[in-house]
Amino acid sequence: MKLLLSGRALTASAVAVATLVTGGSAAGAATAPTRPAAAAAPDIPIANVKAHLSQLQSIATANGGNRAHGRAGYQASLTYVKAKLDAAGFTTRIQQFTASGRTGYNLIADWPGGDTQQVVMAGSHLDSVTSGPGINDNGSGSSAVLETALAVARSGYQPTKHLRFAWWGAEELGLVGSRYYVNSLASAERAKISGYLNFDMIGSPNPGYFVYDDDPTIEKTFKDYFAGLGVSTEIETEGDGRSDHAPFKNAGVPVGGLFSGADYRKTSAQAAKWGGTVGQPFDRCYHSSCDTTANINDTALDRNSDAIAYAVWALSQ
Repeated sequence: MKLLLSGRALTASAVAVATLVTGGSAAGAATAPTRPAAAAAPDIPIANVKAHLSQLQSIATANGGNRAHGRAGYQASLTYVKAKLDAAGFTTRIQQFTASGRTGYNLIADWPGGDTQQVVMAGSHLDSVTSGPGINDNGSGSSAVLETALAVARSGYQPTKHLRFAWWGAEELGLVGSRYYVNSLASAERAKISGYLNFDMIGSPNPGYFVYDDDPTIEKTFKDYFAGLGVSTEIETEGDGRSDHAPFKNAGVPVGGLFSGADYRKTSAQAAKWGGTVGQPFDRCYHSSCDTTANINDTALDRNSDAIAYAVWALSQ
């Protein structure tokens, strides 16, 4: 998630398509909480999501400690995600732009089939800040969205609507990649997006359970999921307008998403609902070098990953 007052000018270049290849594998399955009976989505194994996080950590460690825009760590992260999607049967493309004098990339992955006049999108930013590896911010969202996409492929899901997944570049510079994508779409193409779901920080170590309140249908979908687990939620306010849903919302696309908290501090009322430490930030390593694989709450990551799949399935039928 970008800093509240961050934002730099975007110098857009032409859209380019590149081919990237890499290795890596996902780990085995793990048991998740029981979801509401009406849900058709599969369980998202937390072990698989954490395997992606470990890969992103290794990439950052090998590339100066970060995965930031215009750096080798970002390029390697994009390579890793794209290879997984290509192997699973997605149609992928890379969108190129320029920001702050460096080349940036968005990765877009379409699942074949479904009504392309009704597109459900799920996305997350893949870049970190330069000061750390960005495992919660936002390896957590990126990895959960990736594993949800792979679950679509494993299950052979054939939704009524068309599914599209996205990983954004240069979010930390002011939502640059997602804004470039939205601005590159003709108005008729934007109108085909029936909903965009955003996931930016979903494994905070002192977590809260926050739901975007932008679109009533999407908001209710997430709230219903958590209600089925007996988990209370609150409206997300800390990151309002500070992540990649904002360009979509500004263009009139219905948006929603989940968030587990950044540098705001947990209140006693929130600790009573969710556990954790009163008076401490939801993520004490926000935008810091300690945002590593040790900076993840497994329960929050598990619940939110399953909630992503629940919403993707529910909203695409």
